[in-house]
Amino acid sequence: MNIFPVLILVLFLYMTAFFIVAMIRKDNSLADIAWGGGFVILTILSFFFSPGEAEARQVLVTCLVTVWGGRLALHIFLRKRGKGEDYRYAKWRKDWEKYFVLRSYLQVFMLQGSLLLIIVFSPVYINLNPSRGLTWFDGLGLLVWTSGFFFEAIGDYQLGKFTGDPGNKGKVMDKGLWAYTRHPNYFGESAMWWGIFFMALSIEGGWITILSPITITFLLLKVSGIPMLEKKLIESQRGYTDYINRTSPFFPWFPGKK
Repeated sequence: MNIFPVLILVLFLYMTAFFIVAMIRKDNSLADIAWGGGFVILTILSFFFSPGEAEARQVLVTCLVTVWGGRLALHIFLRKRGKGEDYRYAKWRKDWEKYFVLRSYLQVFMLQGSLLLIIVFSPVYINLNPSRGLTWFDGLGLLVWTSGFFFEAIGDYQLGKFTGDPGNKGKVMDKGLWAYTRHPNYFGESAMWWGIFFMALSIEGGWITILSPITITFLLLKVSGIPMLEKKLIESQRGYTDYINRTSPFFPWFPGKK
């Protein structure tokens, strides 16, 4: 059975459902919550459609994606609880005017769904191609994934504590992991997908899943991650330009002098 049409249909219905709720609540930033959950659903679905008995690699990768996607969705839900629409979506709501509903559906929810489908290709490929025995690629992948999860989860935790203190309003977060990279959470997310790609290399033809980590890394570095966020931070936080000058933008490195 070709499972990809099923995955596409499930993802289409999933993102459409979030779109409908977003229109009712007037909050397109619900798409950010849908992001992590979509990976979990498609990965688990591909796991259950796997031919034959489940192997260790499939169980491991499915668990890793579930932990990552579940944590991310919960983190974003808790972060935005009681708050309004994220500034990015609020700006588009204003800019798109009478085409807001159509563009929201196509450029927010369907576009994110399409990108999600590309990025989730690596765990889906692993689940649909069972192979006995773990290799050193799996060990390397797990090490890279674990390092990435540490950077994303701890980075989010440190930032949450910092922004939760009213005394830090308008200040630059440059403590903890944020002293070594301006975006430890983005670096961590990218690293996790490279880790899963390394695991896929244990399977014949697994190299084709390199599209997954390349896509997410490109998005974070050049599109919706660092560029959009830093433009806002430069405008809203005094001293952020100095922080840029002394801190690595993505890969962790020793900070320069203040």
